[in-house]
Amino acid sequence: MDLATIVGIILGIIAIGVGMVLKGVAISALANPAAFLIIILGTIASVVIAFPMAEIKRIPKLFGILFTEKKTASYTDLIQSFSDLAQLARKEGLLALETKINEVDDPFLKNGLSLAVDGQSADYIRDVLTEEIEAMEERHESGALIFSQAGTYAPTLGVLGAVIGLIAALGNMKDTDALGHAIAAAFIATMIGIFTGYVLWHPFSNKLKRKSKIESQQKYMMIEGILSILEGEAPRVIEQKLASYLPAGERRKFLEGSVNNNEQT
Repeated sequence: MDLATIVGIILGIIAIGVGMVLKGVAISALANPAAFLIIILGTIASVVIAFPMAEIKRIPKLFGILFTEKKTASYTDLIQSFSDLAQLARKEGLLALETKINEVDDPFLKNGLSLAVDGQSADYIRDVLTEEIEAMEERHESGALIFSQAGTYAPTLGVLGAVIGLIAALGNMKDTDALGHAIAAAFIATMIGIFTGYVLWHPFSNKLKRKSKIESQQKYMMIEGILSILEGEAPRVIEQKLASYLPAGERRKFLEGSVNNNEQT
């Protein structure tokens, strides 16, 4: 479960709810079915019009990505794995890695190691794996764009909802008390549109982009590790090369620990 997404939504709801109370607005003012219908259903309609059905069908999966934390190996674990594989390959040859491939859970890494063991060239392996990453990034980008566009449509639909409410309110100006209540209710649609657009849809889009970026970066690191093993580089050299993907503090700590381990062995 991705706690950051859940905590962010809860904090956003609290901020709006408490802010309304502090401003003297009754929470009951949110009981406006027409406003929710215009914003929510209108946003869904706009998104369905804007994107092919093949991409729309992926929305439930995208919500799953938003609210779950994908279990992946840490960068340091991956670097250590490549170091161990490189040591095995230098001692017993690339074919010795064949027994280790079945132990790999990541399909991308397993495919890359299989290509290396099969004797494919470094350029071929890089091209195949890079194309796979680019195809993945394209899919992720289209998913993030759905939420980004929803964040663009929702606030505008909020204005539309307010206009509709004002038309209804101004249609009967004899009762001033009812008129004031109707005008206030009309702007609930604008609030809902802005809230969903800038507290939900746009942040959802950004979260998907960040998760995609992190996954791509890890896969590019895998490519470098696979090619380094194929070229017969020493485990220590591979560790130093792949450690460039780590933050400065973590990189220094990892390399110092690696040196100490090598000295002990």
